[in-house]
Amino acid sequence: MQRTVPAGLDRKEAEIYQHLDTARLPRHIAIIMDGNGRWAKRRHLPRIAGHRAGVTAVRSTVETAARIGIPALTLYAFSEENWKKRPRSEVDFLMGLLCRYLKAEVPTLNKNNIRLEYIGRQHELPDSVQEKMQWARGATSHNTGMTLTLALNYSARSELVDAFASLVDAAARNGGLNHLKIDEDAVSRHLYTRDLPDPDLVVRTSGEMRLSNFLLWQLAYAEIYVTPTLWPEFRGVHLLEGIAEYQKRERRYGGLAEEAAHAHHSKTVRS
Repeated sequence: MQRTVPAGLDRKEAEIYQHLDTARLPRHIAIIMDGNGRWAKRRHLPRIAGHRAGVTAVRSTVETAARIGIPALTLYAFSEENWKKRPRSEVDFLMGLLCRYLKAEVPTLNKNNIRLEYIGRQHELPDSVQEKMQWARGATSHNTGMTLTLALNYSARSELVDAFASLVDAAARNGGLNHLKIDEDAVSRHLYTRDLPDPDLVVRTSGEMRLSNFLLWQLAYAEIYVTPTLWPEFRGVHLLEGIAEYQKRERRYGGLAEEAAHAHHSKTVRS
């Protein structure tokens, strides 16, 4: 008997979905969106054309993830290094593109029951951008489906610095540094992603084989899926292909397969 296909999937997406084990979908998928510049260069277009084309890929990927019931999706949209090292004109364009994206996509997010969140040093972004971000977060805060997190002005190393600073500050306000206790759970509680499960799957487009300072703590045991597809060409069907590959993997979390499966099941039940 054929499984019911979620509404909105196209023919190719539905075909792949039919072969997925819906009981083993990733709880959290993180995506390093890469290749906008190369996509534009191959077409003799300016880099900003690649960024603009990438918005369509975001829309398709987000909607497909929500339709199949992925609880959390995090997109690496704008790194701290981008902020500091890219030409000012490109940064200004990206900030404007972000504001236009938020304004245009809030109705689509609401239609798909998607709640919007952010990670990164948001306070360093322009005030006008922060205001638009806060507006979009508020406009989707009532949604109860997938959590879409945009990593903006994000750096994993900065996140860890901020987490340790937060730990020290919390101890100082709670009786002094003698009360400082640092273990893995304490660090996790002070990360930007404290309200999200660690990603099960990280997808990188454009064929590059690196994490680029993205969620270094959280991705410790994530499965890595690299596709040569450039981000502007990425669509929901590519996401489903990544999930299909993920489901072929045997996840051991540093132990034997049987022990890891039991430990992960117990952790999932407790959470």
